[in-house]
Order: sequence, then C-alpha cells, then structure tokens
Amino acid sequence: MARRRYVRKSIGKADGGSAWISYSDMMAALLLVFVLVLCYSMYQYFTMLETKTIELDEQASLLSIQQSTLDEQQATLSSQRSILRAQEDDLATKEAALTEKQNELDGALTTLTEQQGLLDIQTSTLEEQEKLIITARTELSLKETELATAKTDLEGKQKELADATILLGTQQEAMATQQQRLDDLVGVRMSIIRELSSAFSSADLKASVDKNTGDIMLESAVFFDVGKSNIKDSGKQLLNEFIPVYLGVLLRPEYADYLGEIIIEGHTDITGTYLSNLELSQDRALTVATYCLQMNSLTTDQLSMLRSILTANGRSSTDAIYNDDGSINMDASRRVQFKFRLKDAEMIDQIRDILGSEE
Repeated sequence: MARRRYVRKSIGKADGGSAWISYSDMMAALLLVFVLVLCYSMYQYFTMLETKTIELDEQASLLSIQQSTLDEQQATLSSQRSILRAQEDDLATKEAALTEKQNELDGALTTLTEQQGLLDIQTSTLEEQEKLIITARTELSLKETELATAKTDLEGKQKELADATILLGTQQEAMATQQQRLDDLVGVRMSIIRELSSAFSSADLKASVDKNTGDIMLESAVFFDVGKSNIKDSGKQLLNEFIPVYLGVLLRPEYADYLGEIIIEGHTDITGTYLSNLELSQDRALTVATYCLQMNSLTTDQLSMLRSILTANGRSSTDAIYNDDGSINMDASRRVQFKFRLKDAEMIDQIRDILGSEE
C-alpha cells in the first residue's frame, strides 16, 4: 500500500495523479449512470407490461436523453479534472468504497442483464402478438370481403325475391281473373243446363239432359233405319220439336257471348268394321246438321248464328254404351248426341284441373 502511494505521488509529480482522479470521477459517473440505467430499466420493465408498444418508443426517447446527459457529464468531467487533482489524497480512502460500489454495480448489471433478458422475452412475445394481430387483421379483412360479397349476393337475392313477389302478385291477379272467368263459365253452363231441362219439361219433350255436361242423347232408331243415314219422318218430327226449344235456350242473348260451338255427334253399335261405322256415323251427323240448317221454323238470326258454330262429327263405335253386366247395349249405342261447348272451355278445364291438384 505504501508502494502504491509512492507510485501515485511520483505520478503526481509528473501530473499523473490527474489520471487517477479522472478514473475515480469517471467510475463514479459510470456508477451513477448504471444506477440511473438500472432504475430506469426497472421502471421501464414494470411500465412496459402495461403499455408495450408505446413504452418502446418512450424508452428510445429516454435513451436519447440519457445519451445527451452522458455527453453533458463528460463535459463536466473534463472541467472537474482540475478538481480531481486536488482530491488525489482522498482517492485511496474512496477506492474501497468504489470497489464496494463496483460490486454493487456488478450486481446491478447482473440484475439489469436479467431484466434485459426478460425484456427481450417480452419483446419477442410482443412481436409474436403483433404477428398474430397482423394475421387476425388479414383474416378479418378476408371475412369483411366475404361479408361484402355475401351482402351483395343477399341484395341480389332480395331483388330477385322482390321481382318474384311482383311476378307472383301479377300471376295471382291473372289467376283471380281466370278463376272469375271459370266461375262465370261454370255458372253459365249450369244455368244453360237448368234452362234446357225446364224448357224440355215445359214442351213435354222426352230429352234427357246430362246434369254435368249438358249433353243430350237421342235414340238413333227414331231417326234412322238400321245401317241407313236418311232421316225418317219420326226423326224429322222430333227435330222439328226439339231444335227450336234447344236453340231457343242456347242462342239467348245472355248466353250468346259464351257459346263457342254446338256439336252433333253420330254413334253406331259395334256391328261392322270401324271404317264403315265411321262413315255411317259421319253421314248421320251430317244429315241431322243439314236438316237443322234448313228448318223453316228458325229465324234468320238463329240460322246465321247456327252456321257459325254448328259442327257434325262421326264417332263410329268408339263410345259404345254398356249394360250393367258389362255387355254392349246395341240399341242405346246407336244414337245421336247434341253437345254445346263454351268459349275457352278447354283452358278453363285445365285451370280447374290445376286448381284441383293444388287443393
């Protein structure tokens, strides 16, 4: 120890004592810096747990300030070198304290290193969390894109639904119109059937009116001999009584707008071939139609209307009439039928079938 003091005094003679003073001040300054850094780091560590990203920015700012402080302290250190030369005698006594402080500083540095390690771990965790946030934002962006697409699709579907609703309303209106037309035609048909039954009953004519279709069947034996198509006198007498009453109902003004066609159908039994019976049934229907169009008892207006709607069809033996035991009734199969068809009847029948299937 005496040798060390001797050396220092020798150095002091050569102005070397200032180096030890500078070293002491520098170590004290460094110790102060380390203590400040340690305190700041401890504060920074606990504060950063609450505000991670913002704290990193603040730490950079504080480090910059500390660097400025260090520069200022270094300037101060230069100015104090002269003062340190006067304090050379106190250096020996302070060296022990400096060593103790150095040990404390080493401990603090160790603690600081540990804290730095924890800080690095926290930084790494923060970076991972930032990556997770970026990934989540990317996924959120994709979801937003998908949501926008779905929203666009939904708007398109809503427009299609609105258009479909408008179309459905239009179709319902059209259906209501058709239903009303159907009701009108059904009412007209039923009214005509009732009028025909009442008129035939009043005229004491034995003509059976089908309650559903309004078809009237007249026995062929009254009109024709077997295998013939010439009308017999009894047939002409029946037509003279039947036709005015029949047309008197159908050609009324209230039914004229609805009436589409009057059909005379000729039928035969199954005797003979189909073609021969077809020719015979057509001839019979045409003979009856011709006689009707030449009747003097009909008015000019009735004849004019009858010419525009009267048709004659031969059905051969295709619609034979059967007995209860399944055998063919030959006499009943030989017949003439009068039918009427209302305008749009086929369309109304189709609508009725559709409505019936929907119910």
